[in-house]
Amino acid sequence: MKIVNVEPFVLTDQLKDSFSFSQWEYSERKICIVKITTDSGLHGWGEGYGPADVLEAGIKLLAGTIIGKNPLEQETIWFDMYRKTLDYARKGILVASISAIDIALWDIKGKAMNLPVSTLLGGRHRSRVMPYATGLYFSKSDQLPNKLADEAIGYVKQGFRAIKMKVGLSIDQDIANVKAVRAAIGGKVPLMVDANHAYALREALELARLIEPYKISWFEEPVSPEFYHHYAELRSKTSIPIAGGECEYLRFGFNHLLKNNCVDILQIDICSAGGLTEAKRVAALASTHGVEIIPHTWGTGIAFHAAMHFIANLEPVPGRMHNPDFYIEYDRTENGLRDALTTPIIQMADGYIQVSNRPGLGIEVNEEALQRYRKIL
Repeated sequence: MKIVNVEPFVLTDQLKDSFSFSQWEYSERKICIVKITTDSGLHGWGEGYGPADVLEAGIKLLAGTIIGKNPLEQETIWFDMYRKTLDYARKGILVASISAIDIALWDIKGKAMNLPVSTLLGGRHRSRVMPYATGLYFSKSDQLPNKLADEAIGYVKQGFRAIKMKVGLSIDQDIANVKAVRAAIGGKVPLMVDANHAYALREALELARLIEPYKISWFEEPVSPEFYHHYAELRSKTSIPIAGGECEYLRFGFNHLLKNNCVDILQIDICSAGGLTEAKRVAALASTHGVEIIPHTWGTGIAFHAAMHFIANLEPVPGRMHNPDFYIEYDRTENGLRDALTTPIIQMADGYIQVSNRPGLGIEVNEEALQRYRKIL
């Protein structure tokens, strides 16, 4: 079997209502996916995380490296792509392009062997994963705390057992928002906060101290991903677990986070940090440090199901008779691409989502939706 075609697609969904976080505002969702086809007729789907148009260019650059190769040999293909870009792309968008291609190759391999990706990764430690609702972004409102509280109550009513909210507007505004949301959902629902690296160390320390009474399950990206020593210092001075890693790349980058004791929770994004092939290596590295992994997941059903299979395979560290639930991030902001592009639709029951038993990633792309959202110049 040989790869005969590599086709990226840039998909755009214009939002009805813009929303923002600590860095900028979103008025659209724009994502790059890739379809890889073999001479046997099998095809696989992958997704990259980052600026879609640049990802598309990166995938086109790498296509020549993989055409004609056996898609089942994804590790050697991964190394060829990595070596081709090593001199100028050890981090960033070309690694995300490698990630998209790698995920598609795992999808093909699963379909060729009639096995789900989680089995190919080595097997499942769990057949279901607990989604936490990512939402509670900022919007233009004079009553933002109340608006966020209402949104959080909605997630609880939908069956979510944990919620993540945004911080990073200002310390005073963050406190008001966290206080309102915690009061609305009660003390038993886990609540996480995400600053998207908005704060300097001094500010992050102050915010952490002030929100500790609100029983925060983790403080995500509190400071810039460049400042490993700031992560480590903050972690040593707060009782709130520190999470990060969505802006990190390859096992080499995650090694910096781990050896500097930066995080309690490692948040690799499979669609940007090197794909499933590299995520498996990062998981092994994290296990040697006893650090938990909860992937950052943002995009279509392709990204979501890739993360589901990866999480299913993660070893519990430490192992025990009754293992805790493992989380997956489930973005609840407006996103037609997430909801319409892939089938079957993602379904939550009793606070959990089942890992697909279908071959490959367990999804297919709706061609009508693909054409509807596709950017055609």
